[in-house]
Amino acid sequence: MASRFIDLRSDTVTRPTPGMRRAIAEADVGDDMQGEDPTVNALEARMCELLGMEAAVYACSGTQSNQFGIRAHCLPGDELLIDEFGHIANWEAGSPAVLSGVTVRTVRGRDGMIDVSDLEGKIRPDNQHYCVTRLVCVENTTNHGGGVAYPLEQMARIGKWSREHGLKTHIDGARIFNACIAKGYTAKEFVSHAETISICFSKGLGCPMGSVLVGDAESIKKARRARKQFGGALRQAGMMAASAIYALDHHIDRLAEDHINARVFAEAIADINGIIIDPAKVETNLVFFELHPRHGSAAELAVRMKSRGVNIYATGPQRLRACTHLDVTKDELLTAAKILRDCVTGDRVSVEVPASLAY
Repeated sequence: MASRFIDLRSDTVTRPTPGMRRAIAEADVGDDMQGEDPTVNALEARMCELLGMEAAVYACSGTQSNQFGIRAHCLPGDELLIDEFGHIANWEAGSPAVLSGVTVRTVRGRDGMIDVSDLEGKIRPDNQHYCVTRLVCVENTTNHGGGVAYPLEQMARIGKWSREHGLKTHIDGARIFNACIAKGYTAKEFVSHAETISICFSKGLGCPMGSVLVGDAESIKKARRARKQFGGALRQAGMMAASAIYALDHHIDRLAEDHINARVFAEAIADINGIIIDPAKVETNLVFFELHPRHGSAAELAVRMKSRGVNIYATGPQRLRACTHLDVTKDELLTAAKILRDCVTGDRVSVEVPASLAY
């Protein structure tokens, strides 16, 4: 049994560090909806400078800031194009349709990433029978596509193609800094090929909550109105904005450690009989692997591991995901790998899988 619970479900489970807690406690605050919270204003200005963009709006979550971006670019009856594994298409509760009347049209890419060849021929004809194709959405890093990061030249192709066809491009950059660490480009370089980007602070950067949408002034003006319409207007939000500023100062470079630890975990489980994984494909802090059906289902394995002190996500009938983050050490990952080995190769006991985990 692990000495403490090892939580590999997501980087959203991180807790604020002592330094971040001090920054939260000492934050100067005001009424953000009135534009009077100095810490929120400082965060938004910093994100604009960091990305070379005109304006920004603070949000409660990555889903919320993604939806701000969609509303800023689309009208009811429009459609967006996105990879079939995209977060916006699968894990945001149908929000484009519910909140903005926008249809999501998925295309098949590779590892959660699309390219121009996947987009060609997907724009709807100018005909009253069809919705209007308005927006291309890109996720970097990909989540359920495998945690991989877009090459910069691929993003440049997408942005160029979109603009040539009169479309806008929005980036779901929930883990954009992981992508920057993995590929060696800057967030500014990547986002220069899009109109807006959503960046989440509560994942690898370790904040309790918060996200931001950054883009051109007109798009952010529309997004700020959407924030009010969606019930996301904030008051004294400076405390959470302070955590984001602290994270920008202290938690970006350390993401490289999460990437190293993810590869360590992948290599530690690669030789387990019944586990299918290629450690060389682990680029960032997300480790996806398959369980052979003879060893039961992914959900059953997740339940067995939880009983041994390790929490992990089953993301499909035989697929699981482990996520490294600032609250898990290399030694704990090696312990988790040992527990995984025991749960796969040892005697299996019958377990009851909660309905929420069944596939």
